[in-house]
Amino acid sequence: MTDASRTPRRTNRLARQKSPYLLQHQHNPVDWYPWGEEAFSKARTEQKPIFLSIGYSTCHWCHVMERESFEDEAIALFLNEHFVSIKVDREERPDVDRIYMAFVQATTGQGGWPLSVFLTPDLKPFFGGTYFPPAPRFDKPSLMKVLTRIQKLWAGRRDELLSSADDAVRQLQASEVATEPANHNTLTPDVLRAAAGQLQAGYDPVNGGFGGAPKFPHPSQQIFLLNYGLAHGVQDAVRMVLHTCDRMAAGGIHDQLGGGFARYATDAQWLVPHFEKMLYDNALLVRLYLQAYQVSGATRYADTARDTLDYVLRDMTDPEGGFYAAEDADSEGKEGKFYGWTLDEFKALLTPDELALALRYYGVTHGGNFKDRDGRDTLTGLNVLSVCQPELRPGEDTLLSAAKAKLLVARGHRVRPRRDDKILASWNGLMLGAFAQAGVVLGERAYLDAAGRNLDCLRERLWDTARGTLSHRWRDGERDEVQLLSGYSFLLSGVLDFYEASLDVDALVFALELADAMMERFYDRAQGGFWQRAGECSDLILRSKEEYDGAEPSGNSVAVVSLLRLAEITGRSDLATAAERTLALYAGRLRSIPATLPCLLLAAAARLTPHPTVVIAGYTESPEGLELLRAAHAVYRPFKTVLGTQGPVFAFARTLHAVDGHPAAYVCAGQACRPPVTAPDGLRRALAVEQR
Repeated sequence: MTDASRTPRRTNRLARQKSPYLLQHQHNPVDWYPWGEEAFSKARTEQKPIFLSIGYSTCHWCHVMERESFEDEAIALFLNEHFVSIKVDREERPDVDRIYMAFVQATTGQGGWPLSVFLTPDLKPFFGGTYFPPAPRFDKPSLMKVLTRIQKLWAGRRDELLSSADDAVRQLQASEVATEPANHNTLTPDVLRAAAGQLQAGYDPVNGGFGGAPKFPHPSQQIFLLNYGLAHGVQDAVRMVLHTCDRMAAGGIHDQLGGGFARYATDAQWLVPHFEKMLYDNALLVRLYLQAYQVSGATRYADTARDTLDYVLRDMTDPEGGFYAAEDADSEGKEGKFYGWTLDEFKALLTPDELALALRYYGVTHGGNFKDRDGRDTLTGLNVLSVCQPELRPGEDTLLSAAKAKLLVARGHRVRPRRDDKILASWNGLMLGAFAQAGVVLGERAYLDAAGRNLDCLRERLWDTARGTLSHRWRDGERDEVQLLSGYSFLLSGVLDFYEASLDVDALVFALELADAMMERFYDRAQGGFWQRAGECSDLILRSKEEYDGAEPSGNSVAVVSLLRLAEITGRSDLATAAERTLALYAGRLRSIPATLPCLLLAAAARLTPHPTVVIAGYTESPEGLELLRAAHAVYRPFKTVLGTQGPVFAFARTLHAVDGHPAAYVCAGQACRPPVTAPDGLRRALAVEQR
């Protein structure tokens, strides 16, 4: 981990890279190579095994392993003599990460980052793990012991390692999804019912959320459950999601001062988080809280969405409108130091009245509630802020706001966690959609404008109009040459959100360009589904289709959801067919392991659940047009589509007209529409029908 306190060292090859994660390792004595032919050629020529280290710039244990091992001269000397060492940023190359993470999970039963994998010169894995300490601890062998053992095996029993690697590749290839019969009847409503039941069974009735510690927000699961509950009248499902939203917003996982959410909580109570903030988490959580607000009408959910978006605008947006990737958990070498507070700090900053209220509200104590997770340093008396006693007496809301403002200003003078300032097409697509939805749901023009600026930025930096290709990463004036399904599908989703929020015809045209490019480069016309990577992949040992919806939804899931939406807007049956074939491909997994595919379940639910289409004819950005458009989004109906009558929309929509020169909204099921309404209240009433 490079910082100004270190004695300057010569740089290694990583100094020429753009990835903030790789640049953090540019001064290591390890002779690192980036992923590419230079490293592969050296391994083949010298017949050395490859040590592959995968991580990301805001990863706490990646920092620990670098500090302990990759800065160690003896370890570096051994690596440089006996291995070809390659460093990969998993956020820039999720296709590489997926293959070797699958191997480590299959062989060890666990995964995570840093990921440490040993490969043959032809990139086949034969041994791996995650974090290895410099000396044995946590029931893990030391890194040097692992390196020494691998080196001896390579020297004396290489044939066994090569054979093991061949077996590993065969097993990885076999684990790729098998094709399902092209029978769309395999997806029936009972699939949704079973999935909802499985999620509900894991609900924590005390703390909210699903499962125990460590506890992740899993917004895709919650969005599916909320939509299912609304569509099918399962009020318990809705209640579970709203309770979870309340508990997360009150917990330490939610930055009570600066807004935004950390990646996960280390406990079951949402109190002590793993403090890194990821763009994708916050984008998906904004979507969840906006839906919670629409469903319940409770302004606290809108407020949580707002403070998350305001955090992104303040701290995570570049001057051209791109959204940065993440913020670190660590500052000054300690996880959580930026976010924690001591009782003495509160006393020094706040008036007696503010102090009494803030201590009660946030539960701050002399002993604190947080210790450094790697066990090296105890952050004595440090408190992670959470809402312990939310009830306020008359007038205390003003007092609390004053206290929060003072605390936030004081925190701004601390050493801030490092920010990963790369712009990823995929994660930006998710946040673009969040801003677009918030703009119309909350009536905040600034959010819609931020979405528009972001879309312009991505088209300028990452979209190659001449070739019709979308690069995955932009940073420091340069875009990469990697094309990933998640970049195309996530951005397509965000552009569709922007179109529905603005009825911008140019956005719809671009959505079709993206969809056609995605179909051309990633769609498997023989079997259905979408490849994770475009074209020939000479640097990968296999070409895969990602379907697992983890913290991020999979590229396949978002592609299906987006194509179904775009088909409804434009009438393009070929897009719907590709989406339905992909659903059929994964029908078996949707039945057997539905909780791992919540975003794909949303796509299945959209196809299986009747839902309205709102067509706004004669739309202009006049006050009455804007009010009507906002009314179309005010009432939440699962899987609702909103479109205009201009541009490449489906033919039936173009037959609908304004009424007496005023914009008019038609609520339709297929091509059967209710009489047009011109008043926002009338549109809200037309949409507020009873759920089944």
